[in-house]
Amino acid sequence: MGAGKIPVNEPNLEEELLMKKRTAWSLVAALVCTVASGFSAGAATNYDYFSVGSTANVTTTTSGGMVIMGGGTDVDEAFEWMINKSGGGDFVILRTSGTNAYNSYVNGLGTVNSVETLIVKNKTGANDNFIYDKIRNAEALFIAGGDQNTYVNYFKDTKVETAIAELKTRGVPIGGTSAGAMVMGEHIYDARNGSVYSDEALDNPFINYMTFTRDFNALWNLSDVIVDTHFYERDRMGRLVGFVARNIKDGWAPANGAKGIGVDEATAYVVEPNGSGYVLGAGYVYFLKTTQAATTISSGQPLKINNVSVYRVGDSSSQSFNLSSWSGSGGTSYTLNAANGSLTSSKGSVY
Repeated sequence: MGAGKIPVNEPNLEEELLMKKRTAWSLVAALVCTVASGFSAGAATNYDYFSVGSTANVTTTTSGGMVIMGGGTDVDEAFEWMINKSGGGDFVILRTSGTNAYNSYVNGLGTVNSVETLIVKNKTGANDNFIYDKIRNAEALFIAGGDQNTYVNYFKDTKVETAIAELKTRGVPIGGTSAGAMVMGEHIYDARNGSVYSDEALDNPFINYMTFTRDFNALWNLSDVIVDTHFYERDRMGRLVGFVARNIKDGWAPANGAKGIGVDEATAYVVEPNGSGYVLGAGYVYFLKTTQAATTISSGQPLKINNVSVYRVGDSSSQSFNLSSWSGSGGTSYTLNAANGSLTSSKGSVY
């Protein structure tokens, strides 16, 4: 790994902020959260389970939808939106590392039957019937931040993936932040060799850090879409342009329809199953779509692609974006070109 590279397990900034934000809940969590291991053979090795609230399963009337969150500080209103759609049922947090910090936080935002955190440690855990039942019986599911490569390696082609598909069919709200949001599209930047910077992706779109997975758990209206997070804060516009260009070159998306969604930190895009959605939080969400294939895209050569359309949406009642029609209202529209290792924008700023 080159000097200065961010490793696959990137510093989990959102986890640090999450813990600070929830200090007030820590004493309560210590009293009411339980850790369960041993529900099935090898459970302590393969997963950890934490819960707050009722231990009895409940079935409520839910309505589908998804939350794509950009990492950093969590957006309270987005979780409240999910709680409302859950009908006050069982809210499940899914992750492969970290803590149970979400339990008390979510429990404090609204009325739910329970909040449960599943920390799945390997593929065996992802195939455990206890984990499968907890997810498939959820009324809301949220995939925490962490490492998207671990999510893909542990969850793809397992009972976890099957359970998530069942939730989609049932019409249960599903969300994710940071790495958890990045595994929600049809195409996934999996970072199996480490994180790529924008300048690297533009200088060489086949650099070994540009690695992808497809056909894992794509949610509503996310066909041909790849998601990126921590977007403005880590200057990721260049690499998202590289991602969509690669998706075309690799034969995964049409030349005039490779799509990307970039979400700033402390920001969430909330979407109904019909594709209509809006933004909550402090930053913006950027919706990219190619109009043509790259004119230059080969190993060791700077990417050249023209007229990538961008639509930027912020937290405003006058702004929205529909995934089904890939069109927005009230936001900012512009185009990007990539050449010679850099981006140019029709409005000056690439953001």
